[in-house]
Amino acid sequence: MEEGAKSKKTLFVGNIADDVDETVLLETFGTFGDVIEVQIPPATTDPNRQTEERHKGYGFVTFSSPADAQDAIDNMDLNELRGKVIKVNLARPTKIPVQGMGNRAVWESEEWLKAHAKPLARSGGAALRGQREGSADAADGTEQADGEDEGNAMEE
Repeated sequence: MEEGAKSKKTLFVGNIADDVDETVLLETFGTFGDVIEVQIPPATTDPNRQTEERHKGYGFVTFSSPADAQDAIDNMDLNELRGKVIKVNLARPTKIPVQGMGNRAVWESEEWLKAHAKPLARSGGAALRGQREGSADAADGTEQADGEDEGNAMEE
């Protein structure tokens, strides 16, 4: 099955109540057609929080046909489910990361660095570093002069 065809059958269901689980979504949306899959992403666990949520407050329902998915949108969008008004629309596919990158930053890729990074001499970093070293040397010289004055003041 093509990714584009699957996305036209997958619905995003937002603002679901904490007590809603996959079974509730399956029962609710099953009336509009054959449901292939129901997913509710779990909430991230935080040991510092006393009241843990079971999920992130949204889920995905995949139908066998786009017509069934559209019927569910038409009938369930902005309707109430377990005390909360839910938002139902077509799910948008996630942006697929560059192959092999995973969760790494783009600048960790050698290809990205070659295409976008400037050599140090052209980036301004070398000039800034030279200015800092020069000002640090000057600061050290003034501190020594001040230190000598303090020593003389104590001797008097």
